[in-house]
Amino acid sequence: MDYPVNARARTLAITLAAILGLMVTVSLGQWQLRRAAEKLALQAAIDSQAGKPALDGVALQRSSDLRTLVHQPVVLRGTWDVAHTVYLDNRQMQGRVGFFVMTPLVLEGTRTAIVVQRGWVARDFQNRSHLPMVQTPPGVVEVQGRMALPPSKLYAPGQEQPGAIRQNLDLNAYKAETGLPLMAMTLQQTGAASEGVLRDWPVVNSGVDKHYGYAAQWFALAALIAGLYLWFIVLRPRYFSSSKPPPHVQ
Repeated sequence: MDYPVNARARTLAITLAAILGLMVTVSLGQWQLRRAAEKLALQAAIDSQAGKPALDGVALQRSSDLRTLVHQPVVLRGTWDVAHTVYLDNRQMQGRVGFFVMTPLVLEGTRTAIVVQRGWVARDFQNRSHLPMVQTPPGVVEVQGRMALPPSKLYAPGQEQPGAIRQNLDLNAYKAETGLPLMAMTLQQTGAASEGVLRDWPVVNSGVDKHYGYAAQWFALAALIAGLYLWFIVLRPRYFSSSKPPPHVQ
């Protein structure tokens, strides 16, 4: 027996909706898998950089593109330019808010300098203009760390004003302000807490598990759509039609 016209239209609409739902959910699941693959490749690149031999000041100055050296270990010798130390405000470490201490290091035997992310220090919330005590050794020092991008920029209303306490540090503007021949990257100092600062820098987490979890959810939703369609549109009508008693013949 033919379906009524409205039943056919309803079945067609449900079929199209199911196909669209499957296409969307499967595509989103595949997109999450691609994101996971990208994150795995990024993590592999970071691990590869971190496993390379440490660079010195000569190698840094010879590099034509410092961005290719991000995450690579570095050991530098130089003197601190304490007068140009900057305290980046509203930065967190170990769940506490304070300053990131940024001091230029003038490389030994040169005028070239690199901004060093020396670590984190607590701030005085009673007197927000008070600068915390950070010990800065005089003379030539050896600093170990890894090449890093400048700290992420936070929202700051208006134009950033020069001063010891700032919200962000733009290297180009800072270079023009100080007159120092600064490198275009920073050094993130590593090691145990010392000189009054903490160096518990966050570990780079690729977040691959999150993408796998999202992919599983999208594929599960696709399976649910397919299962519901199969039951209500294909199997259920056949089951009820086969279970109907034959017409009574008088």
